[in-house]
Amino acid sequence: MRSIRAAAVGAVAMSLALAASACGGGSPTGGGDNASPKTLTYWASNQGASIEVDKKVLQPELDKFQKQTGIKVKLEVVPWSDLLNRILTATTSGQGPDVFNIGNSWSASLQATGALLPWDAKNFGRIGGRDRFVDSALGSTGAPGKDPAAVPLYSMAYALYYNKQIFADAGIAEPPATWAELVADGKKIQARGKQVLGAEGSNVSENIHHVFVFAQQHGAGFFTADGRPDFTNDGAVTAVKQYVDLMAKDKVIPAGNAEYAQNQSVSDFAKGRTAMLLWQSASANLASQGMSADAYGVAPVPVQSGTPGSGTQVNSMAAGINVAVFKSTHNLDGATNFVKFLTSDDEQKILNKAYSSIPSVKGAQSDPAFSAPATAVLKNTLATSAAALPQVADESQFETTVGTAVKELFADAAAGRAVTTASVKAKLLKAQQQMPAK
Repeated sequence: MRSIRAAAVGAVAMSLALAASACGGGSPTGGGDNASPKTLTYWASNQGASIEVDKKVLQPELDKFQKQTGIKVKLEVVPWSDLLNRILTATTSGQGPDVFNIGNSWSASLQATGALLPWDAKNFGRIGGRDRFVDSALGSTGAPGKDPAAVPLYSMAYALYYNKQIFADAGIAEPPATWAELVADGKKIQARGKQVLGAEGSNVSENIHHVFVFAQQHGAGFFTADGRPDFTNDGAVTAVKQYVDLMAKDKVIPAGNAEYAQNQSVSDFAKGRTAMLLWQSASANLASQGMSADAYGVAPVPVQSGTPGSGTQVNSMAAGINVAVFKSTHNLDGATNFVKFLTSDDEQKILNKAYSSIPSVKGAQSDPAFSAPATAVLKNTLATSAAALPQVADESQFETTVGTAVKELFADAAAGRAVTTASVKAKLLKAQQQMPAK
């Protein structure tokens, strides 16, 4: 999901506890009704460079839907900093939109509230069937063994973006394939007076995405097989330390990036200050800041050794945006038709082209626009070397607690305080103790 949503996660622990008991104020049958067949309210997540950009992208498509169905869609584009809290408030009050976007890693947490329409075989049948969707996207739609709580809309993956001119000036012929190569290249880049790798050290969600990948590369995770927090296992500790050491020990992430949380690392890269950037589907963001597509290359995120793939070669979380429906909608048929419209092959091509993301349905991915070199890296990553964040009810609290622990470790590194295995483990133990009791 988009990295700028970090601020929304902070209130989850309190709000989710309330939401779990309220179940969203759904209709008595738990299936919505059709009391308002000609109107829908849609909360769209802020995907573009600004809310106004999103409105320009989405409104023509909503007008198209109205022309086809007679249903008017009232659009509100909600900033990521507000979206999760507003959704949680809607689950407790029953007063919210009919259809709304969510970050895909929230799926299981919001599913636990009981407020979202489950996408069982019957509901999937109404939108063309589950088989239309890419497997990696379906992996982040809810808890395993349960009907999905949402439907994939936009798929994204992390990639390594690198400045071609800075690389050429430093005598680097190819982007690094391993973390050791990245650190070695960093010394050549610094010798030319440039920063090496941008990061958002104060963005808890960005932190989670990266330490999750490092943990996968060390054959570890942050939860046990039965969904219990396990933040202090050796692999998880090693993963967090390796990521923070990119600043603390290897000096390839600038100390000032410990305070970054709102796309500052993207701006640094777009302005030629930094040689490399790890980001989700960044092309549209870079273009909005004036960076030509010819100025940078796109490569897979580094691994420990070898090449990206499954298991310990995972190099991205399966990022993306899902679309969900509240059970309490007064226009269940219209809401379902709207989800069908948004996930149709034609709309998937239009919307994902606009946002430089990857369609979540197989039929749209064949469009040549998604085979360009930069997009092909993302598509291949999603197909072969991305893994879903843990689909557990406590996932949002995990993002808050562990993401904050990593933020504090970056602050230590920036201040010159030692980041040791013991200090990492202590931070992760504190984070685990803040998780809900089982």
